[in-house]
Amino acid sequence: MSLALTDLLRHPVVQAPMAGGVAVPQLAAAVSEAGGLGFLAAGYKTADGMYQEIKQLRGLTGFAFGVNVFMPQPETPDPAAVGVYAHQLAGEAPWYDTELGDPDRGRDDGYEAKLAVLLDNPVPVVSFHFGVPSRDVLDALRRAGTFTLATATTPDEARAVEEAGADAVIAQGVEAGGHQGTHRDDPETEGSGIGLLSLISQVREAVGIPVVAAGGIMHGSQIAAVLAAGASAAQLGTAFLATHESGAHTLHKQALTNPLYARTELTRAFSGRPARALVNRFLREHGPYAPAAYPDVHHLTAPLRKAAAAAGDPQGMALWAGQGHRMARELPAGQLVEVLAAELTATRTALSAGGAR
Repeated sequence: MSLALTDLLRHPVVQAPMAGGVAVPQLAAAVSEAGGLGFLAAGYKTADGMYQEIKQLRGLTGFAFGVNVFMPQPETPDPAAVGVYAHQLAGEAPWYDTELGDPDRGRDDGYEAKLAVLLDNPVPVVSFHFGVPSRDVLDALRRAGTFTLATATTPDEARAVEEAGADAVIAQGVEAGGHQGTHRDDPETEGSGIGLLSLISQVREAVGIPVVAAGGIMHGSQIAAVLAAGASAAQLGTAFLATHESGAHTLHKQALTNPLYARTELTRAFSGRPARALVNRFLREHGPYAPAAYPDVHHLTAPLRKAAAAAGDPQGMALWAGQGHRMARELPAGQLVEVLAAELTATRTALSAGGAR
């Protein structure tokens, strides 16, 4: 890992910036205080909302942290498909005593305004999801003293991250919970995601910048595995979703280890973009018919998901989770970082002892 990022971490543990109210300042602060790198999620927030969370986080810790930004999205190729999907969802609205959302609420997630805040009030680390910024943007952040990363799900995307001038790349395997950070949502490549260990090796061959590994990592032994494969750090999302400081709904946390939710699937049902979630009623009924239309579908279903949570019905919620969800541990976030670091050390010690025989 480059010196700039190494200086920010005592342990090679990065808390994934889970949008939707999960990656709250209390969670990021606890992770950073314990020696990892905590992250805020700017996605789905206004620029001022992001700024207020940054101020709150700075009041909780003096350690480094990161902020994740969503890239603007292109126009939906088939707007009519969104209307068809809205018609299919019409029965959900009265069930939850709400209305469907407006699919035309915007496609850029306040990108330019958020960049302005991050340049005027620099933070230690900024990462990008759903694409990679221009070199001008990354150069400006670097001049402000910010370390930059962007997600990639293929070697070609990793090359684009390096060519744009990012300091490191997040290699996101298909095992990851939540949204796949593909740079372009192409339905023709559906189901062709690459597993994390294979992806790390391919990305390491494709680029010369440091690699942060993400996807299904729940245990220190898995961190040891991705480091051995060539990653410089591991990014964990689902593992931190279950922690005390996480802003996830209690029903979401409980579902991670509930035998009723035995598996995960990549689905467009909730947002219009492939995202891994626990299989529930909403996913089963609507996933096969959801169009490739992000963030239109996200805006459309947002009131339904909120109402389902308020009603205490996890069958209508987006229960984002990675493939390792059954290994979730309900601990304080700082303690989880310490446990992961201890497991990493124990794994390395056991491997060294085995090799010395």
